[in-house]
Amino acid sequence: MSNRTVLRGGSVVAADGPARADVAVEGAAITQVGAVDPQPGDVVLDAAERLILPGFVDAHSHADGLVADPSVTRALLRQGVTTVIGGQDGVSYAPGDGGYASGYFAAINGPHPTYRGGGVDALLASVDGTSALNAGYLVPAGTVRFEVCGREDRPATDDERRRMGDLVGQGMAEGALGLSSGLDYVPNIFQDAAELAALCAPVARAGGVYVSHMRGGYEANTAAGIAEMVEIARRAGQDAGASLPVHVAHFHADADIVLAQLAELEKAGVDATFDAYPYIRGCTLLGMPLLPPEVSALPAVEAVGVLSDPARRADLRAAGIARATRSASLGPDWPDMITLAHIAAPELAWALGLTLRAAAARAGTDPMDFALDVLAASRLEASAVMAVRNPRPSTELARIFAHPRHMGGSDGIFIGAHPHPRTSGTFARYLREYVRELGTWTWADAVQHLSGLPVRRFGLGRRGAVEPGAVADLVLVDPVNVADTATYESPRSLAVGIDDVLVAGIPVLRGGDLTGALPGRGLRRSPASPRPPRERSPRPPRERSARSPRERSARSLSERSESKRPAPGADS
Repeated sequence: MSNRTVLRGGSVVAADGPARADVAVEGAAITQVGAVDPQPGDVVLDAAERLILPGFVDAHSHADGLVADPSVTRALLRQGVTTVIGGQDGVSYAPGDGGYASGYFAAINGPHPTYRGGGVDALLASVDGTSALNAGYLVPAGTVRFEVCGREDRPATDDERRRMGDLVGQGMAEGALGLSSGLDYVPNIFQDAAELAALCAPVARAGGVYVSHMRGGYEANTAAGIAEMVEIARRAGQDAGASLPVHVAHFHADADIVLAQLAELEKAGVDATFDAYPYIRGCTLLGMPLLPPEVSALPAVEAVGVLSDPARRADLRAAGIARATRSASLGPDWPDMITLAHIAAPELAWALGLTLRAAAARAGTDPMDFALDVLAASRLEASAVMAVRNPRPSTELARIFAHPRHMGGSDGIFIGAHPHPRTSGTFARYLREYVRELGTWTWADAVQHLSGLPVRRFGLGRRGAVEPGAVADLVLVDPVNVADTATYESPRSLAVGIDDVLVAGIPVLRGGDLTGALPGRGLRRSPASPRPPRERSPRPPRERSARSPRERSARSLSERSESKRPAPGADS
């Protein structure tokens, strides 16, 4: 009796475009690609008029503690995401008992439902059999520093550097993919390049990657952040006797800045990749751009005391206004550029989705006082969607995404009643806008940016390709209709055009709904995965034919298809 699943009548994307092919899956692996004759007992999934793509990897996710949450997994699977990489921005649960991340990043990651200690190994094991998604993990440098130095704003001693390096080395030995830093967050903000390089040395020796939310807010300050990254890579490489690959997290700036700084990294001999999401606005802790680091570093109860002290309010107001006004991203119009996403104070729920200026006007106060009141009432557990000074059109983002070292990352934050729409829309938006509408990517490019490159970069094993022997993390994509529907007004609206997804050969999404299967696992770094090759410079945008990308996709598939796709929701 056969124990196969056959995806029949679809198209697999080769270098020269989609080609008609069936895909057979046995167990967790792909066994055949091409013409497959179904056998008695096979489970046949009709893939007609759909592309069969390798599952996408979200290279920057804050779903660390939420991969078992059905609403989160459904939102990601509907975009084609089968693997998330957590431990981002220098703050997450392991090492330690998870307490620091659960407090300081309460508005970003939230508390973990089960992890209470045991390190990277225990955290990754907590994913096995509890989620429809796979999850990889980066050792967070800020959490490591907290475990050794606490909240103190001072250089680490030699002994403390050694102890921090030991924690990083242990995390790498337990399967972490690399090290992350968040140099605008505490306590990472207290670490200099030399200290970070000491933490990166064991990463380089283990073949991992250094992933950084760079210091200084990106945008016009990008060059300083890149220069520091070059210094860290150089120092760590010397200490380790091995090169340190780097990855720039959520690289947001004008295209000319991004491309020039990537060229600087290449000129310096640094093996660099980056992720960037297809939106202009960002999302982070409300306190990050407004509060002095020494206040953000305090335990919540102490921070609330400072925020509520009338004698301190004038100084905090002045400091907050100065920080926001000088911000490379915000500037003088900051009250109109910060929209409240999450407030852990039910009495202020009315303010969610409003800008600070609009909410303050409704409350009869001024924007900075209102922001400080929100932070006090929520015990710092508040987040906001942040606009930028120089909004960029899609064509500007397209220049960035065309770079061959780009990979997909949502920076998705699922905590809050009014989150950024990137949580539910990022990957479908890449496909709608940058494949079908603008033609920035071919379908083969999309596979490379959203699956192949991140799999190789982070050592995720035999994933990222539809070929015999690969793990059967597979996504069926309707190329004509795939689209994001989430907006800033309706940020949780689910993507359309991806209704069937397999993880490790098991259907986890069928007809757009979760099946209840939980084959996801914590992914440990695979030393067998090669480094991404040095690639060509970005190509100029290709000429578009008179026929639209939507029409070209529809025609190419309809010409190859032999039967019609079932109606949405129909059983396979």
